[in-house]
Amino acid sequence: MTTTQHREHPSSETPENENHTSTPSIRRSQFEFCGFNLKIVRFMDPGLGVSSYVWESGIVLCRYFEKENINFIGKKVIELGSGTGIVGILATLLGGNVTMTDQPHILKQINNNISINIPFACRHRTNVCALMWGEDQTNFPTDYDVILGSDIVYSSSSYPALVDTLRHLCNQGSTIYLTSEFRTGNGSLPFHEVILPDYFDCQVVDRLETKYIAVYKLTKLCLSDDKK
Repeated sequence: MTTTQHREHPSSETPENENHTSTPSIRRSQFEFCGFNLKIVRFMDPGLGVSSYVWESGIVLCRYFEKENINFIGKKVIELGSGTGIVGILATLLGGNVTMTDQPHILKQINNNISINIPFACRHRTNVCALMWGEDQTNFPTDYDVILGSDIVYSSSSYPALVDTLRHLCNQGSTIYLTSEFRTGNGSLPFHEVILPDYFDCQVVDRLETKYIAVYKLTKLCLSDDKK
């Protein structure tokens, strides 16, 4: 399957404070998914690094929810590496009880976008907190219905911690959606095709061939030595 292109409005992306070197610039973008017009504010701060961008993998995952008419009503959802929060925000608007996670210094950006896009009456279904893969995942429960991640598979040094985190968070009834852009030299394809299948049943459910992006749907394997 091939995804359709996302409806972004680049002309509406507004840089602010761009001429002030002491103040990080702010950029605003608009996206439309599932009938929702999302307004995403990005803090272009060097300290936020890759989290200052809306990556194509996140757009592809949002578009997949739209194409497949997926909703998260009554579902307990956690997103890893939320960044701007675009995927987790859409999952909330689609009915989910969503925990959005990232490194501590990213959370302000996520909270800001929640305040812009999620009606006050629905915000009780959102939670934003820090999660360092491989370190504090055991502080989180293991009863999530859905686990989300978009473009979080980009650094091979983080893969063991990511696997440990995914294994802890999910149970036999969980569904994981991971969307990745495969890049040369970072081992992202072997991560999906060799490492993850040791622990999960992995299916490619969508692709964006022009960008070499794939959406994977994962469920946990029944392993005799798995204590969960």
